[in-house]
Amino acid sequence: MLINHLVEEAFGSAEFVPLEGTGRELRAEDGSLVIAPGLLRRLAGEGFRRLSFYLRRSHLALLAGVCADPGASANDKLVVRTLLENAVTAARGEFALCQDTGTAVVYGWKDEGVRTGGGDGAELSSGIAAAYGNNFLRASQRVPLSFFDEADSGNNLPAQIRLEASDSRGDPAYRFLFIAKGAGSSNKTAYFSMTKALLEAEAFERFLEERIRALGTAACPPYRLAVVVGGSSPEHNLEVLKLATTEILDAAPRTGAVLSGAAGAAPDGGVLFRDPYWESRVLDISRRTGLGAQFGGTALALDARVIRLGRHAGSCPVSIGVSCSAHRNLLAFIDARGLYLEKLEEDPAAFLRSRGVDLSSGPDPSAGTAPAPLSLDRPMEEIRRDLSRFSPGDRLLLSGKLLTARDAAHLNWRRLLAEGRPLPPYLFKYPVYYAGPSAAPPGRIMGSLGPTTAQRMDPYGEELMSRGASLVTLAKGNRSPAWTAACKKYGGCYLGVVGGAAALQAERNVAASEIVDYPELGMEAVRLVEVRDLPAFIVTGGGGGDPYR
Repeated sequence: MLINHLVEEAFGSAEFVPLEGTGRELRAEDGSLVIAPGLLRRLAGEGFRRLSFYLRRSHLALLAGVCADPGASANDKLVVRTLLENAVTAARGEFALCQDTGTAVVYGWKDEGVRTGGGDGAELSSGIAAAYGNNFLRASQRVPLSFFDEADSGNNLPAQIRLEASDSRGDPAYRFLFIAKGAGSSNKTAYFSMTKALLEAEAFERFLEERIRALGTAACPPYRLAVVVGGSSPEHNLEVLKLATTEILDAAPRTGAVLSGAAGAAPDGGVLFRDPYWESRVLDISRRTGLGAQFGGTALALDARVIRLGRHAGSCPVSIGVSCSAHRNLLAFIDARGLYLEKLEEDPAAFLRSRGVDLSSGPDPSAGTAPAPLSLDRPMEEIRRDLSRFSPGDRLLLSGKLLTARDAAHLNWRRLLAEGRPLPPYLFKYPVYYAGPSAAPPGRIMGSLGPTTAQRMDPYGEELMSRGASLVTLAKGNRSPAWTAACKKYGGCYLGVVGGAAALQAERNVAASEIVDYPELGMEAVRLVEVRDLPAFIVTGGGGGDPYR
């Protein structure tokens, strides 16, 4: 298949470093490469460790480009500079890049001349579980106990693992793509069953305008954005979309090459190519949305891939998806020489200086007016009265106590109300930060801490605010019209926090933390957290309004 050849080209162009001490677990036998099972465990464990703390240079370079872009807004530059500081903090190997250390995804391409004895998925899963446990990464996977009841698996399993037979043109090798995909970016994957009518320039442009704006900012932009049109089935289309967001299909031929000589034709007659014109249009549309890198501007997307596939005459599958600012992808392979992992940037500060971004020089002077300090250690009425003095887009530095709570806790509160029981007193006393932190490394107060998507809690807005609870909330991204209306009705306020800077927040802004309710929920337990100078933006004040609309 063409995808396998594109994968091989991606491995040929990447830079790799060896993992020492792996030779004893490899041997040649009857012309085959025999891999001991323990090597797959070690590969997955080390791969997901590196993914959690380091980024590719290609991604850091795109972020650095926003800092130098005269068209980027002050908010764009502030957010991106924060993300770069977060990368420097995470690269010390203690706090993960993002609190949502993601669903572990593994793609593997196994040449015919490779033998492992079977059980590859179980060995890879064992390594993934070790990586999450040994590196204090967040266990986010929940497993069903019944149709409606579920519990945290405790080890971030199950992983998504897909292994394919491959036909390499060189010596036998086992190639892997590791992806740590957070829920925020996964939730922005959208699939549409369209028709031939979409395959006209004006119709496709209108479709892109609508769907790119609908992405919003909840998945921590700037995004790596992909659009895939065509495919032999919905599943085929969506798989190509996922791979496209990882850069592994970047060697796909461009439109001109395909039209002039069918260079994109696969051995089985399939076609896959990228369209540079529509990739540029996607970036233009992203800039015009005004959404920017979370709080307004032009930097919604760093780059784009628009891929065209063949299709059944009666079906036109279309999908759109993103990789977020924590762009966590890593290539690895095993061949007769040993085990090799893609080289990620372990000294981002030095790399960024080479790109003209010096994070040691203090705040960016173009970031606008200085943020206003706001104390949270006061009665809620005083906090809300102070917040009413600000306008959407104003910046704050928050100090004091707040709660961290998200989906599971909100569902428990709803059950209390359904049973006629009172809400917990803490909901009336403290702001609520929608967040679920990673496990705390030794000697640290808390692991990586960052905001989760605000809209997931919007269905609870009316029932909580109407009772005087949860009147000040913090999270990331835009909110629903119903939530904004409840805010206006009951005087609620919503503050946006930079998404994707969880390592930086944990190191710089957390002063104390304790679980106050639902400890059985793991990372979703309700915590009382003391913060110092936590940066936030006013999004919706007591009078309602929604700047994202």
